[in-house]
Amino acid sequence: VQLQAYGGGLVQTGGSLRLSCAASKRTSSSNGMGWFRQLPEQEREFVATISWRGDSTYYADSVKGRFTISRDNVKNMVYLQMNSLKPEDTAVYYCAVSRYATGSSQPGNYNYWGQGTQVTVSS
Repeated sequence: VQLQAYGGGLVQTGGSLRLSCAASKRTSSSNGMGWFRQLPEQEREFVATISWRGDSTYYADSVKGRFTISRDNVKNMVYLQMNSLKPEDTAVYYCAVSRYATGSSQPGNYNYWGQGTQVTVSS
């Protein structure tokens, strides 16, 4: 599975962005999906995950109430709607395919990763 993330950009504090991630083929019923972010020389940080059916989601405390993850299994897409953006949300954002149907907050539980899209929030 190849993943292509896009939709990043430069936005002011309080603004919104919608990230999209296109999968090259349909993921199986065993695959939840997730979004992570990373700053240079820092560990990859969990942002959000969604189950295969899309009926279960889980968020990092830092984004809860501001970000929404969703997916469209017909289109092989996963999305991250980001509202009320803050400068500390600045990072490269990655989408990934989990080994588990419920998704996961642990990077080690993901076996496919996209190339990342830069999000920059100016103060």
